[in-house]
Amino acid sequence: MLRDAVSRLDPRSTGSLVAAASDVSLVVDRDGVIRDAAFGADGLSEEAGETWLGRRWIDTVTVESRPKVASLIEDAAPGAVTRWRQVNHPSAQGGADVPIRYAALRVPDDDRIIVIGRDLRALSALQQRLAESQQALERDYARLRSAETRYRVLFQLAGEPILIVDAATRRIAEINPAAARLLGRAVKRIVGRDLVDLFEPEGARAVQALLVGLRLTGQAEDLVARLGQRRGEARLSATLFREEAGTSILVRLSPLTPAASPVAARSGAIEVIEAMPEGFVVTDRDRRIIGANAAFLDLAQLATEHQAKGEPIERWLGREGTEIGALFTTLAEHGSVRHFATVVRGEFGAVDEVEVAAVSVPGGERPCFGFTLRALPRRVAAASPGGRELPRSVEHMTELVGRVSMKALVRETTDLIERLCIEAALRITHDNRASAAEMLGLSRQGFYAKMRRYGLGDLDGAEETEESDE
Repeated sequence: MLRDAVSRLDPRSTGSLVAAASDVSLVVDRDGVIRDAAFGADGLSEEAGETWLGRRWIDTVTVESRPKVASLIEDAAPGAVTRWRQVNHPSAQGGADVPIRYAALRVPDDDRIIVIGRDLRALSALQQRLAESQQALERDYARLRSAETRYRVLFQLAGEPILIVDAATRRIAEINPAAARLLGRAVKRIVGRDLVDLFEPEGARAVQALLVGLRLTGQAEDLVARLGQRRGEARLSATLFREEAGTSILVRLSPLTPAASPVAARSGAIEVIEAMPEGFVVTDRDRRIIGANAAFLDLAQLATEHQAKGEPIERWLGREGTEIGALFTTLAEHGSVRHFATVVRGEFGAVDEVEVAAVSVPGGERPCFGFTLRALPRRVAAASPGGRELPRSVEHMTELVGRVSMKALVRETTDLIERLCIEAALRITHDNRASAAEMLGLSRQGFYAKMRRYGLGDLDGAEETEESDE
């Protein structure tokens, strides 16, 4: 009905209808020259279209949009509207490019082309604001994460025993290592328990009264109570504070018994490091090893610590020279590194995937670097067909920059994309390999080869079965 009604309109009425229904309408001749133009959007003529008449349409757009204009002219046919394409025009006022979405229709029995366009400036501005808002959110999130990280580091490294307690339930939400050492229990055995249960019965009643008064008045005097399991007496200080999720109590414990001597503590720390199941290495500023524990010697296939002392750590650590350079650069800039994936190369050819955590110690008489090397399970190293760990996401890929060469990163990312495409095609086609190969634009032989490469599906006799079915 609509088509019949429009077909009865005279040319003048048809032209008025087209001009009113679109933000911009053009008449282009066989040579692609604009012979007429009408603008319906406010300011569009002044922004981009004042000098279009008599010019080739392709010359009024930006360089990257020219192939789209050529395609619109080529695809225009009588009675069929081309698909819409976004084209950018340079701004006549020196501002941002003007985006317009075009479709074209060739006039029957004539070489002229009618082009209609829709102004996308409002949509472009909205997308720009959305991108800016997203970036602002990302910056705020990064600041929050940074603040949380600083809090966590201070909380964990504080020498004073500290506990965070839920004010409503008296349950312990967090505890730092100093408090765990004072109580003589593992952190996981303390978190979730009632704070009162950490004290002897007489002290528990006093602690309970202190918490009740703190909730009612917001203040409480310090008290001395005896800890459970014969851990001696401690002075307890409590402070009430509010969080988004509710009210919490910061509890500080100060032991009244003398602390262990620094010499004994240092000696015990050295024994712990030596017995650690994870590799531990200390290097000087020139990356030469000062000391290493037995676990590192096992990874490097060395018999004694003397073989490692004075040698550069990159002799055993790292895939490429640039990888170790990136590790030390990050250490110099930030002071610490976590979850740095690399390898340890043994003296006799063994290669072990490890995850490195490192810290820079600039103070003292001899500045140094400390490294812990945790061996990863073998299954992690076999995550990709070539024995390389594939990037799992865009964030993971950016984390690999500086550790792996760009050529290797692009190759491994391509492998990941190919595997994901094959898995998606098989899922969409309900494991119909012939249809999946056609969907991906691959021959069956090529499709089977890639399935074998990535270890997807059971291909034993698959090709012969499908060929016989045909």
